[in-house]
This record gives sequence, C-alpha cells and structure tokens, in this order.
Amino acid sequence: MITVTRLDHTRFAVNPDLVERVYAAPDTTMHMVDGHVYVIEESLDELTALIVAYRARVLAAAHALTSYPES
Repeated sequence: MITVTRLDHTRFAVNPDLVERVYAAPDTTMHMVDGHVYVIEESLDELTALIVAYRARVLAAAHALTSYPES
C-alpha cells in the first residue's frame, strides 16, 4: 500500500496495483480500475516515486523470503 493525501489533507492508503491511470492537469487525479477517482496533493512525479518504492519493497521482501543462506 502507498499513502496519499486528498486535497482536504486527509490521508489514505491505496493499493498501487489498482491504479489504472493518473493525470496532472493541474491537480493530480488518480483513476482506479474499479472506477473510483481521487484528486490528491502529491504530484505525478511524487506518486510515481511512491509506486516505484512500493514495488521495490515488494521485490526485496519476496527475495528475502526465497533466499537461502549460503553454505
């Protein structure tokens, strides 16, 4: 999950795998695969960085779970 902020400053977590598309004109609008639309404070670049960091954490956790100690 990533945490983003609505324009009224409330924060919420969203599964980035469910983000369909994002527009920045001028507010950042996040469209979800289920049809929900959220206008958020984070810029398009900030949102992209949050999603990249989330995916890196998922890959690192998966790697740690499948790694075996060297003998």
